[in-house]
Amino acid sequence: MRMPQARGPLSQALTSALADRPGGRRAVPMGPAGRADPYGEDLQLALYLCYELHYRGIDRVADDWEWDPRLLDARAALERRFLAALRRDVPRHPDVASALAELLVEPAGGTGVSAYLRDEGEHWQLREYAALRSLYHLKEADPHAWVLPRLTGRAKAGMVAVEYDEFGAGHADRAHSQLFAELMTDLGLDAHYGRYLESGTADVLATVNLMSLLGLHRGLRGGLVGHFAAVEIASSPGSRRLAQAMERTGAGPAAVGFYTEHVEADAVHEQLVRHEVIGGLLEQEPGLEPDVVLGLDATVWLEDRLGDHLMSAWRTGHSAVRVPL
Repeated sequence: MRMPQARGPLSQALTSALADRPGGRRAVPMGPAGRADPYGEDLQLALYLCYELHYRGIDRVADDWEWDPRLLDARAALERRFLAALRRDVPRHPDVASALAELLVEPAGGTGVSAYLRDEGEHWQLREYAALRSLYHLKEADPHAWVLPRLTGRAKAGMVAVEYDEFGAGHADRAHSQLFAELMTDLGLDAHYGRYLESGTADVLATVNLMSLLGLHRGLRGGLVGHFAAVEIASSPGSRRLAQAMERTGAGPAAVGFYTEHVEADAVHEQLVRHEVIGGLLEQEPGLEPDVVLGLDATVWLEDRLGDHLMSAWRTGHSAVRVPL
């Protein structure tokens, strides 16, 4: 992935440090982190770049930066700011059962971005949506794989079963990240990994950063399980609406096929995640329930913020991306 332009003092300090060799003694200056907007462009980009070193890396950035103590200190400052804001701002359900119950019920016909795209969305809006979502979907299921060595028993077996499907069940051409790349090609987008980071707003970066944050910390394993459950429960009905949007606008067979694949697969995954992964985890570690609730509720809250941004732009005829596609 290419290094993007900085969006403020935090991301500027980080990109400047990463241009140098790792292993030095000077700290990566993150002094403003404690005062920065936790959901703003600057902090979210800086955090995204820190996490990207654990995925596929950044062009011309040495791999040794991944575990450089100075960078880990800087990342920790950003994480503290982001996580504290989520714990403060996200409305919480009292328990997992009530959080799941609300997720499992939606108005007839659906609401939000997927319903808008199905009924009114134009081709350019579908392209923007795909470009923004590519920041996750081109590494789909990778962040959730970090939880596997931290689970045992039913929870681990259920999680592995879902991840096996996400990675194509042994067939590289069926991996969901590959199917999304083909969707992008159908829409006339560049499917190279990280291509649209410059276009991605803080709202979409926060949705990806949340799963990386939860995945990289063993102590937040309950949160990642909750996040995964929220994604899988919402995926099937939302994917049906997005498949219909792609069909209505003539987006192409791969664009339709990506979402069609998720309609059936994620309906099965939802059952596995709820009963085996969450059920198995809380049977073994009931004290993790508050973290599971945080993962569920924070995921929905950040997705709603992103949806509000997209809808407020599109309903007034404006682009929702930072840099034109």
